[in-house]
Amino acid sequence: MLTAATPVLVYHLLSLLLLLVLVLQHQLQPPIHHPLNQVIVGGEDAPPGSWPWQVSLQRFGGHVCGGSLVNREWVISAAHCFSSTSTSGWQISLGRQNLQGNNPNEVSRTVARIILHPNYDSITNNNDIALLKLSSPVTFTDYIRPVCLAAGGSVFNNGTDSWVTGWGAVKEGGESALSLPFPETLQEVEVPVLGNRQCNCLNGVGTVTDNMICAGVLAGGKDSCQGDSGGPMVSKQGSVWVQSGIVSFGFGCARPNLPGVYSRVSRYQSWINSFISSDKPGFVQFTSSGPDADSSYTCPGLPPPVITTTTGSSTTPPATTTDSPSTESSAKCKYPDYHVT
Repeated sequence: MLTAATPVLVYHLLSLLLLLVLVLQHQLQPPIHHPLNQVIVGGEDAPPGSWPWQVSLQRFGGHVCGGSLVNREWVISAAHCFSSTSTSGWQISLGRQNLQGNNPNEVSRTVARIILHPNYDSITNNNDIALLKLSSPVTFTDYIRPVCLAAGGSVFNNGTDSWVTGWGAVKEGGESALSLPFPETLQEVEVPVLGNRQCNCLNGVGTVTDNMICAGVLAGGKDSCQGDSGGPMVSKQGSVWVQSGIVSFGFGCARPNLPGVYSRVSRYQSWINSFISSDKPGFVQFTSSGPDADSSYTCPGLPPPVITTTTGSSTTPPATTTDSPSTESSAKCKYPDYHVT
């Protein structure tokens, strides 16, 4: 028999049922996939001027993504940072150390043009690269300098030492740069390259294409994350810093056995040069010595490695790109090393 208390009882039962559904949904949700706005986890404050090519891409005054200066008026970043090629509201901050507070070495430019790779796939994150033209050229200083880019055919063996920089979150789930304590200082983290074969096995066979490069510590704890997207991953060859990757995506941040995935810069030399007609960026052929341990890595579903053979005593290097950057433009990114490690 219904009583006056029946509606209250039904209400409480429905509330409990809804709570149970929410709890189950939370427990069964898949790993967090961050193709947008990645951040540094496990890093430390970068000394001022140590990464002078790092820029902050801002929209309507708020930090959105990172990027890197490649000459006086061009920046490269990630295509997924942009919903369109409209330049409205976009600004690029160079020579910046902190997102808040005083930045005496900062110079800002609006964006004159946004170019997204025509084959960028927002689902797979393949070809996740963009070019941004500044409204006017910048003057190089100790805090504003271009980075050298990995030329076509560059080789980054498994274990190649790399550095990633950005203003992103310092732990998974953070609200981009809001997770950094005041004054939100640029972060740096050292991570080794992880070969594409092993990275494919760990992230899911087919996830990582030849247009990508991976890096991370298998034990976890160091990675890019929300807010770092579009920023640079660089490796040092001699005294020259060479950008190998652009922060693209990952499953969570700094999780064990889930390395971060970056756009492989060396795959885009021709594309970049097709838009930058003068004062071309400095492309540098990065080499790795010895065999690559990743070449023999395998797992179920992964195609067998491609075996390359040499005939006779020929030492002809493999064909790469027909682009040959000028000595002048290449030299501009080979300035003295200011980074203290």
